[in-house]
Amino acid sequence: MHPIVECAEGLGAALKGVALVEPAFMSVGEKQSALVRLTEVRSQLDALLARVLGAADDVADAHGSRDAAAWLAVQTRTTRREARRDLALGRALNDHPWVATALASGALRSEQARVVVEAVDAIPSHVDAEVRGDAEEALLRLAGQHDARELKQIGKRILDVVAPEVGESHEEAVLRAEEDRAAAGVLTMVDDGEGRCHGRFVVPSHVGAMLKRHLLALANPARRTEEELRDESGEWKPLRRRLGEALVEYVERYPVDATPQTAGVNATVVVTMTLEQLLGETATALIDDGSRMSAGQARRLACEAGIVPVVLGSTSVPLDMGRAARLFTKAQRIALGLRDGGCTARGCETSASGCHAHHDDPWSRGGLSDLANGRLLCPRHHRLAHDSRYAMTIHADNKVTYARRT
Repeated sequence: MHPIVECAEGLGAALKGVALVEPAFMSVGEKQSALVRLTEVRSQLDALLARVLGAADDVADAHGSRDAAAWLAVQTRTTRREARRDLALGRALNDHPWVATALASGALRSEQARVVVEAVDAIPSHVDAEVRGDAEEALLRLAGQHDARELKQIGKRILDVVAPEVGESHEEAVLRAEEDRAAAGVLTMVDDGEGRCHGRFVVPSHVGAMLKRHLLALANPARRTEEELRDESGEWKPLRRRLGEALVEYVERYPVDATPQTAGVNATVVVTMTLEQLLGETATALIDDGSRMSAGQARRLACEAGIVPVVLGSTSVPLDMGRAARLFTKAQRIALGLRDGGCTARGCETSASGCHAHHDDPWSRGGLSDLANGRLLCPRHHRLAHDSRYAMTIHADNKVTYARRT
């Protein structure tokens, strides 16, 4: 039996021997030793697997597979992506013997090994072999202090350490190439027909950082009441849920006067509904892209967002076109903030900066955009104000309460 096959059999037997051993009964010191040593052994096993896989082109030929990774993925129910990563590492180790030695000793993690070989291989071809060797040696030394994520950032500037005279120009070229790729932003959006839109996007890193910073500010728990921070089951909302809600608020509150124009018209969503639908408690409205929303939702968005309601008569002739003047001005918003101090729903602690400006007498029904007809409501209470299932009561102290209709 070949020594490597014998090793694999021995490892399997050894692991089977401890499969039923309960780790809960280990001492703290034993657990610490086991965790560190098992991680090192896993690195050694990763190195051996990668080396064998990198030398297994004949296995692919024997089975007519694209490569050994494709054959292994089928045999072991491993994803092809993961198997090909192992194959790429195995082939790279042939060109980076120092990395192979460090990984086989257990001193290096496989993800660190990938980072090191990628960083060294990314060094321009005009840089001589001695400098490349110095870069690899430096990265292996730094791997003893940094994880793969940190090592990747260091790897981008490793020439500054081993060859400063060429490092700066190389870094500039790398960053320029990254920025050129990132500038070709990609966005896909698909409506699922069930009231939700799904999407993915790729933007430059600095744009992503800016958007994340904006959304984190909107999702800041300090701007929300405890009730708003809990979901329908009473559990705390995870960050991804709060960020999603923040994105909705971010889009809905985008200033109408800042939207770009096409053929002289702002890129504004137009909602059409009959007069009966506009005034009705249970009705729907048609958006100009063919989808629908509840009339209550349309009335809510008409208070603040870039929504223009077009009210139709019985013959489908427009009776009244929404006007941007329906929105409260910046000065009025400041005045509402000074007067109301925040959300006017009783018991709500949302500050003025986190609130929408709401018309007590709906603008869609002839209400004016003046201070006497306005109040601040947080997004949640603003939705309730336009939800036909709830009745809103305005009290003498200008606070409002809600009660579900029976």
